[in-house]
Formats: sequence, structure tokens, C-alpha cells
Amino acid sequence: MNQLICEHLPLEDLGFGCLGNKDSLRHVKVVAVDAELNVFYEESVHFDRDLPEFGTQGGVHVHKDGLTVTSPVLMWVQALDIILEKMKASGFDFSQVLALSGAGQQHGSIYWKTGAQQALTSLSPDLPLHQQLQDCFSISDCPVWMDSSTTAQCRQLEAAVGGAQALSCLTGSRAYERFTGNQIAKIYQQNPEVYSHTERISLVSSFAASLFLGSYSPIDYSDGSGMNLLQIQDKVWSQACLGACAPHLEEKLGPPVPSCSVVGAISSYYIQRYGFPPGCKVVAFTGDNPASLAGMRLEEGDIAVSLGTSDTLFLWLQEPRPALEGHIFCNPVDSQHYMALLCFKNGSLMREKIRDKSASRSWSKFSKALQSTEMGNGGNLVSKTKILATGGASHNRDILQVLADVFGAPVYVIDTANSACVGSAYRAFHGLAGGRDVPFSEVVKLAPNPRLAATPSLGASQVYEALLPQYAKLEQRILSQTRGPLE
Repeated sequence: MNQLICEHLPLEDLGFGCLGNKDSLRHVKVVAVDAELNVFYEESVHFDRDLPEFGTQGGVHVHKDGLTVTSPVLMWVQALDIILEKMKASGFDFSQVLALSGAGQQHGSIYWKTGAQQALTSLSPDLPLHQQLQDCFSISDCPVWMDSSTTAQCRQLEAAVGGAQALSCLTGSRAYERFTGNQIAKIYQQNPEVYSHTERISLVSSFAASLFLGSYSPIDYSDGSGMNLLQIQDKVWSQACLGACAPHLEEKLGPPVPSCSVVGAISSYYIQRYGFPPGCKVVAFTGDNPASLAGMRLEEGDIAVSLGTSDTLFLWLQEPRPALEGHIFCNPVDSQHYMALLCFKNGSLMREKIRDKSASRSWSKFSKALQSTEMGNGGNLVSKTKILATGGASHNRDILQVLADVFGAPVYVIDTANSACVGSAYRAFHGLAGGRDVPFSEVVKLAPNPRLAATPSLGASQVYEALLPQYAKLEQRILSQTRGPLE
């Protein structure tokens, strides 16, 4: 759900962060980063294993229609309780944390019941969060990014603004079932009373930030780009999209803010219960993919591949060129620029299914099968590109080799697969250092460099050039800002 970080000060000063990304449908994770930007502490809570009372599989509930997918909000809250208590028991020195930020799975939404703000602002340090917030949500199981039950609402939204391309030009994406605006529209249409009793709607990222603030945190530009509601050029809510989804929606969302904004100081609850310093700042939380861009310190010309529960490919853009496929988000570390993203929902879940079915549930046998498979799946990238890989599957050397061969480029990894956690820590540094007034690259220049993990196999480029040229066309358009939009 979130993540904490430290400022670049003397070595005894540090910070940390927690994360709930797409991989964190299964986990909440935390990392601590020292003044030289080295990760020195990591911890996690696994939803299915550590919180079995919620009855999730992979951290979610898949409903009978096979389309509706939700997660229990209190499970996330209780997971935060558990991870902070584990840190406290380990002797972690919270008093040295100067700033925190975090990341959450994109598109998921949380619905705060009327009166919840009062509960947030009056938390007792004698009780865990989940006991004090259990009556604060108008929807107990909230939609997450795997949900695909809002096709009707997607078509309604596109029609309201003049079609799919018009919506893409406005918000960075055509209407997608998992995007938050369409989920809100479904809730309003099917449960208008529940909607009317909701005083605030948060993304997973701003929800987690709210827990640390003890008050409602605003949605940041970058994660807000994944809602089909934010005008990515003007960085304001689209009145046409809001009106097409639900009434009084703008007041339930609150105004969006730059992703590097300091949104407030940490709640007194954490000062008294865990020993955080009163001056600890909370920097706006963002989505997992934008946070990964920050964690991998992506530069123009680089391509990042996140091999998580879903697989995503993203890159830095100077100018948005929205199309009918792919997504354009506001850049999380430079509010004047953008990021392009392609998302494939069948990532690690499908890899694990293939491993279980064809490799006796063994990753080593899975790797041997990859090694014995003849190259060929189409496409080759231009020179001077490098691939940055993250996510759980980035630990698998043979999967990285396939990436190097397909893209015809070297593949690099960072020392932790939790790039969104690390990126949130970097972003906390950035926010504390001045945000928009300080280049992100200057703040993270001391961070450890990515490590070379794989280079293209001899002859791979010829094999991939010869097969499926449509992939080459797609890849060229991804890299080129001058030839046209993503397709």
C-alpha cells in the first residue's frame, strides 16, 4: 500500500517506505533507505498466509461472475498494523525517519463512509488501526485492478466525450474496465445509496497516505492518470468525465496534486505509538508503475519491464500522444513530462500456471525449458537502448535472457525487485528536497547503479527480425516520439 524513505542528510538520519503494488495484491512491503540511498531494511506481510481470516486467494476475492474482483479494505489496514509492529519488534528506529512516501496498485478504489474523517483525525495510539477504522468504509470489499466487470460503463463514458479516441486524448487512455472512473460509475448505478453515503473516494495510493496523515490525502497527478478522469495536459479533473460517471464526484475526490508534493506531516498516532519524529513529512503516494519508473531512475531512451502479477512495459515521454492502445500517465518525477505504459494482465500468474503444469512446480525445470526453446517471437529494437527489469520474475536469469534476445538490448536489474518501494523512497527524498524545484536526477545521483543481468545471444537479432514484423512496428513506435503514438 505504501512506502517510507529518508532524506540525504548525515548517515544516522534515514527513512523508510511501504508498498502495495500489483504484486502487493499478495503483500504489503516496506523498505528502509539510508542517507546514501542504500536499502538496509526490508519486510513484508503476505495477505493469504498472514491474514487467512479474510479468505483471499492471491490477496483478492474473485466473484461468481468471474469478472468482479475485490479486496477487503480492512485486510490492507491490518497488514499495515502487522508490518509496523514487526518493525518495532525488530528494533527499527522510527525516530530517524525524516520523510515517507509510498505506492499502491493502480486503479483500485476505497470508499470512506460519511464521518470517517473524524475517526482518522482522532486515532488512539493505544489501539491498532484496524480496530479503530472498521466502521469507516461504505464498501468493505473494494474493486481492484483485476476487475473487468464495467464494460457497459466504459462504453457510456466513451460515448459521453465523443468516442474512445477523444477520451484517450483527454485522459491518456480509452476507457478500460479496471480504470477507477468506470468502477465508480458502476457503484453509483448499482448502489446509489452506498455512493451517497460516501464522503471521500481514494485510490489505493492516496488511501495509504491518508492512514499515515490521519486525514484525507489528495490523489497525485500520476496515479490519477489511471482513472479515465484526469485531463493529463491540464492536470485537472475533466468535468465531462466526472459528469458521465457520477454526481458530486469532484468533491468526493478532492483536488489532485503534483506527485512530488509534501501533503503534510505524519499523524500523531505514529509519533506516540511507534516513535516517529513530529517533523516526519508525508510525500504524496503514487501508483506502483509510476513509482517503479522512479525506482529504476528511468531516462529517455530506456525501456522498463516490470514482471509482476501483471507485466508492464513503460518509458519516459516528453510529449503525450495518446492512442487507442496503451496508456499515457503524468510523469511521477517531472510534472512537465509523461510516461507511456503497456499493461498485460497475465504476467506472473500465467508464468506460475505454466510452471505448475509443465515444469512440476519447479522454477529450475521452468528455466531449463526456456533454455531449450528455440528463439523466435518477433521484433528487434534500435541500438543504444537498454532494458531495465523489475518485479518478482526479474530474479529469473533465463526470463531476463529472453527479454534481451527479444529486444536486442542489454537487460539491467537493481539489487531489489521492489523497485516501486525503492522508487517511493527516492520520491520522498525528492519531495523533501523541494520537489518541482529540484531535478529528480540530482536527488538520486548517489543511488546504486543498475546491474547488467543479460545481453542478447549471438544471432538473436536475425531470428527476431525475421519473425512477426508487426512487433517490430510496435516497438519502433514505442521508442520514437516523432513517428506516432503507441498502437
